[in-house]
Formats: sequence, C-alpha cells, structure tokens
Amino acid sequence: MTARDTDRPRLSRRGFLGAASGVAAAGGSALATGAMAAMPVAQAAPPDAAEPFWGPHQSGIITPAQSHTYFAAFDLIAGKREQVADLLQRWTEAAAQMSAGHPVQSGDSGDLIGLPPSRLTVTFGFGAGLFIKNGVDRYGLAARRPAALVDMPNFPGDQLIEAKSGGDLSVQACADDPQVAFHAVRTLARLAYDVAEMRWLQSGFLGGFGAKETPRNLMGFKDGTNNPRVDDDAAMNAVVWVGEEGPDWMRGGSYVVVRRSRIFLEHWDRMKVAFQEQTVGRQKLSGAPLGKLRENDAPDLAATDADGNPVIPENSHVRLAMAETNDGARILRRAYSYNDGVSYTAERWPPWKQGMEFDAGLVFICYQRDPRSGFIKIFERMAKFDMMNQFVTNTASALFACPGGTARGGFIGQSLFATV
Repeated sequence: MTARDTDRPRLSRRGFLGAASGVAAAGGSALATGAMAAMPVAQAAPPDAAEPFWGPHQSGIITPAQSHTYFAAFDLIAGKREQVADLLQRWTEAAAQMSAGHPVQSGDSGDLIGLPPSRLTVTFGFGAGLFIKNGVDRYGLAARRPAALVDMPNFPGDQLIEAKSGGDLSVQACADDPQVAFHAVRTLARLAYDVAEMRWLQSGFLGGFGAKETPRNLMGFKDGTNNPRVDDDAAMNAVVWVGEEGPDWMRGGSYVVVRRSRIFLEHWDRMKVAFQEQTVGRQKLSGAPLGKLRENDAPDLAATDADGNPVIPENSHVRLAMAETNDGARILRRAYSYNDGVSYTAERWPPWKQGMEFDAGLVFICYQRDPRSGFIKIFERMAKFDMMNQFVTNTASALFACPGGTARGGFIGQSLFATV
C-alpha cells in the first residue's frame, strides 16, 4: 500500500491551547462471520497517534477499526455545482487538519482543546441525490453517476425509516475517543451551512478488545473472523477498490453500504445458548464454527451429524453469509454496535407495564468494489432465509460512492467536478 503524506500543519491542539492561554493572559459519532465478517480492531496505540489523511485512498476504509464512529448523511440545499465543490474543498481541508490533531483554523468550537487526535479518520461519500434527485439533474452530474451507485433494494423484512435512510453526501468519522469523532461531524456540519443540512446521524461503538481478539457484538458472539486481509493489496484490489471498470473519479475509491439493524435483545436473551449457536452457526464462547475447535478453523459446510443433518444448519447466518455459498462474493465489513436507549411499544403502554424495549443493535457498514456483486448479492438470500431474521429488523439503509483519496492541495471528488 502506498504511504500517504504525513506532513502536519504547525499548530497542534496542545499548541492551540497554549496560544489560547497566552491570548487569555494578554487580553483577559449482517452480524457474524464468513463473507460478511467484521473489520479487526486496531492494535493499542497512544492517544496522540494520528492516521494519515492524504493519499490514493480515503482513510477510514482499510484503517484498523477505531472504537467509536459517527456516521452522518446530508441533503444538499445549494442550487449551484460550484457551491458543492467549494463545500467539498472546505471539508477536505478541515478533515485533514482534524485528522492530524489540529483545530480547524476558521471558527473551531474549542471542545477538543488539549485532546489528542485519537486516530481520527474522516471518510466522504456521494449518494445518488448528488447526481439526480426527484428526476432533476441539479448540478449537471447525472451523466457521471456510476452504474454501481444503484438504488438500494427494499429487502424482505425491511422496515425502513425514510428520514434515517439515504442522503446526498455522507461523512463517517471514526476515532478512539467519541468526543473526537463527534467533533469532526459537528465541525463539518457547521461548514456546510447554507449548502447542505444534516439528514441523519448514527453513532456506534466497539468493545475494548485487543489487537488479536475479535470483538463481540450485542448478541454476545464474536463479530468478525474472515474479513479479507487489509494488508493484502491483491485482496483489496479485488474486493474493495474500484478499478478500470469505474469512472475516473471513482478509481481507487469504494462503495459503502450502511444499514441500521435493530436487534430485539429481549427476545434473543430468552433463547438457550444451543439455539443461539444454531442460529449463528458458531460456538458462542470460542467463536469456532460448529463442529470445529478454534475460531479461525474453516467452517465445514459438508459435515453432518449422526442423523445426517448438517452440523452447520442450512439457514444459519454463517452458512448463508459465506463466500462459498454466494459465488465467491466478498465485502470488507467495518460494523459497529449501537445503543440509542429504549423505545416504547404502544400496545403495552404505559412503560411500567413492561412496554420498554432496547433500541440497540448493529450499525452495519461494509465497503466493496461493486455493491451489486457484493452486499446486495449476499444479502438477497440472507434476507429471505437467515434464522437471525426473527431477531433483527433493518430500519435504515443507504449506499454511497466514496471517491479515491487526494493529494495535498486537492479535494475529495475534485475530478468529478473538474470536467463536466
């Protein structure tokens, strides 16, 4: 992988704090394994560690996962293409400054004064609405919409909330400190004033697991064993990065699918562990595939028990998600858990009548070279047959095209706007 330019601006947040003090003195943000496995967590890093921003690919895609994320979608309200390009230029420079641990020079809120960058990454995406919305080519970009940026299907069982789905632009901020990630989204929202307004925002988190451990999701199962290796350039080129098949402005980029998957934990928690393991297709404690001993053992889809039944059930989550059962389809998963408190069921109101349910689950995020041969292909069968569907409902869905990275002085998506 090509190294990014890691030069930093001169003023750090700590420097900013010192400068501010001087002035004061003077003047008073799919659930298991197989083809849909999760991104491994990062190795322990000092809090002042900074992830590089500039380079051929956007950061935050193959970056080892940080512990917190805020994913935001925006709707464009500007009338001119030049306004959108100017916003992306401002966003790019601000993201570069924040990723390096420095305040945004224009109107920084100051809530991170003294805090390190905490491996912040900011990843930008373009939704279908940037190209055409309600049948209108607002910015003269309709002809440049990539074929892979399709309208997401409404899968069986989806109960999508329109206000929490879609969007014209996306921003995903990830960091090992939730305040750092939130600050990034907050800052970019401020810079978008009069050009774009926030449509929805979703936070997520990962448990505190070490570099060689697989995090557990809220169902208690290890969440991620068989992702393609991010240090394997051939695998990344095959699975993640857009190549010659895409338009020039998307080469070196990727497509991100975001799904908000609510898990009915109260129902799941009443199930016996043996049933949970049959549903997932793995052992809960070790993470090993059913019939195996270790987490990283390859699932044996042909294995049967004494009665001739598959050891890994036909409709288990793992079997349906594996590349072997999806014509080799793979994705790079980078999912997070979420907990948005509780909601109330109207039929059991008032809440002291046990009408409260957790609004919690999975922020499913995955990157791929083409969603038609990636997530959509995999999930079409899972949406129909997966045993886990009785515990999970998808309430939000979005797809964004994430352009390639850029060199210092440029901005994300610049070539899309350069020749229209």
